[in-house]
Amino acid sequence: METVPSDASARFDRETVLVDLALQGGGSHGAFTWGVLDRLLEEPWLRIDGISGTSAGAMNAVVLVDGYEKDGSKGAKAALEDFWRRVSHSARFSPIRRSPLDILLGRWTLDNSPFFVAFDLAARLFSPYDLNPRGANPLRDILAECVDFERAAKSPIRLFVTATNVRTGRGRVFRNGELTPDVLLASACLPTLFQAIEIDGEAYWDGGYSGNPTITPLIRECASHDTLLVAVNPVERQGTPRSAREILDRLNEVSFNATLLKELRMIALLRHVADVGTGEGALWAGMRIHLISSETIDKLGASSKFNAEWDFLSMLRDEGRRSAESFLTAHHASIGKHSTINLDVLLEQV
Repeated sequence: METVPSDASARFDRETVLVDLALQGGGSHGAFTWGVLDRLLEEPWLRIDGISGTSAGAMNAVVLVDGYEKDGSKGAKAALEDFWRRVSHSARFSPIRRSPLDILLGRWTLDNSPFFVAFDLAARLFSPYDLNPRGANPLRDILAECVDFERAAKSPIRLFVTATNVRTGRGRVFRNGELTPDVLLASACLPTLFQAIEIDGEAYWDGGYSGNPTITPLIRECASHDTLLVAVNPVERQGTPRSAREILDRLNEVSFNATLLKELRMIALLRHVADVGTGEGALWAGMRIHLISSETIDKLGASSKFNAEWDFLSMLRDEGRRSAESFLTAHHASIGKHSTINLDVLLEQV
């Protein structure tokens, strides 16, 4: 499984640092985040205070916390692998797979899959209430089987899962004791593919529309001053989208990043205030932000987010481990001291 030599594990000998994790959603690309977490869990000096996640990021977060409660880092690593194996296993008979040519050429896209093209077209013409009237979702059973939500509710690691209220358009953040399979499905509910998930009499869609992920609760409710953002949704793409699919895909990326960028811009802005006082403004200004991402993930087409083949998930996991290793090698000494990304760039874009 591991692509990093065993002697590289836990090789950064330093004092314990309390950190938060901010995990983006992105369908199957969440397996990249799995790889990042798998590597970070090997560093005992990194102690997780809180995790904010959306969609696949939320599922990674809850699975990690439940596994950690059961058997520490070892349990968290095993739980994450079990979850992603179940995801791949559930899709083994799905007709939405790569074309023979893409397999031959080693491409992960589904753009040339006849079944994906038909599925994509149907999703643009018909409602999920027409195509899936029973609201079936295999992830519901997977989550119910592999996560003990009562155990996760008792964890000292704070969990924050975002879903978007359909009626108000606002994000709702669910915490440890409120988490259920339906809450996680709500956080991952793309409205063109799935029926809205009802919770407490309200309908919810994907949390990415209101926070991918939400940073605010990490700042307000956690003791850590360092947030590690694991990104799978590219902020920038070169060139102008031309096809209908490319345009819609880019629109989704822009909208899913919008709230996160506003929160990061707030942190950058408050750092330039002469006196932020001792209240919430000081908490925002004092947050140190670190980014773990990958150019390999950014280059993948949006259709690959629906690719659940084990070989693809394994590739993403390995890329996540490599990216986390590169980040730790370059920046481990900075965690707990200062940010490792320049947020002032966001102020130049206003």
